[in-house]
Amino acid sequence: SQDGLFAHFKAIHDAVDIPIVIYNVPGRTVVDIAVETVGRLSKLANIVGIKDASGDLSRVHRHRELCGEEFMLLSGDDGTGADFCVLGGTGCISVTANAAPQSNARLYATLRQGNVAAARALDEKLALLHKTLFIEPSPAPAKYACSLLGHCAEDVRLPIIPCSPAAKEAVRAAMARAELL
Repeated sequence: SQDGLFAHFKAIHDAVDIPIVIYNVPGRTVVDIAVETVGRLSKLANIVGIKDASGDLSRVHRHRELCGEEFMLLSGDDGTGADFCVLGGTGCISVTANAAPQSNARLYATLRQGNVAAARALDEKLALLHKTLFIEPSPAPAKYACSLLGHCAEDVRLPIIPCSPAAKEAVRAAMARAELL
């Protein structure tokens, strides 16, 4: 329940003296942290932000309204991250940035400068990669993408398995489209 979520995060808040960023990822947890619950949590001193991977852009304004200007609103969804920031978000905790750190940094720097049209062009170049890095269970596609750049091996731990040949082909194509290979 939302009261249970509040109690959970409050217990963590009360047990530690460090900044806390809430992670809302209903696609993996099957529970959505309601905007109103985040609003309540934002009043606790050490809860400083949220990584919202719901993909629901309508939440940005509502979060900002309930949580205030200082509360960090971080997208957890690369496909909507740029629009999330245009609507008032602070930034994005990105999977794509693992494979395209410079491109991603340029995208968000361009947004901070207020050049939305240029940012959209940069984001369009990364759009296929945003999607393809989730073609199979994460983090296998991201690890494979990073292996193509020589940053790491494509190894993953069970129950995740390495990318299939078809997924590898798709990741390689998305990396090429993003001009990373």
